[in-house]
Amino acid sequence: MTAMDPALTALSQGWCALSLLHGKIDAHIERSLQTGHDLSVREYSLLDVLSRQHNGPGGHLQMKQVADAVVLSQSATTRLVTRLEDRGLLTRYLCDTDRRGIYTDVTDAGLTLLAAARPTNDRALREALDEAAKNAELAPLVRAVEELHIAA
Repeated sequence: MTAMDPALTALSQGWCALSLLHGKIDAHIERSLQTGHDLSVREYSLLDVLSRQHNGPGGHLQMKQVADAVVLSQSATTRLVTRLEDRGLLTRYLCDTDRRGIYTDVTDAGLTLLAAARPTNDRALREALDEAAKNAELAPLVRAVEELHIAA
C-alpha cells in the first residue's frame, strides 16, 4: 500500500469542505426561492445575469456567455431560457448585426420578480452562511467568502 501525499489529502479535504458549503448554501437558497417566488436558484441566477445586460456594443451576452455565467451547458441554458420565456419572464430576438445571434432579455415581469426575489436570495444566503459558520470545518471558508470583495 502506498503512502498518501499529505498535500493532496489536505487539498482533497479542503475541496470536500468547499463542496459541502456550496451544497448547504445552494439547498437553503433553493428552498427559499421556490417557496417565496416559484424560482429555482438557476432561474434566479439567469434572470440576474441577464438583467445586468445593456444595449449598445458589448451589451448583450451570447448564449455561451450566459451558459458560462450560470455554470450550465449551452443546451441546459437553452432549456432554462425556454422555461422562463414560457412564463413570460424572458424574451428572445435576433441580433440586428448577426442574424445567427440570438439575444435574450428580461421582461418587465421578469425584472419585477427578480426585484422581489433578490431580498429572499440575500437573506437565505446570510442564513446559510451563519449556519455553516457554526461548523468548525466550514467556518474558515465562510470567513473567506465574507472577506471577498469582487468588483462588479
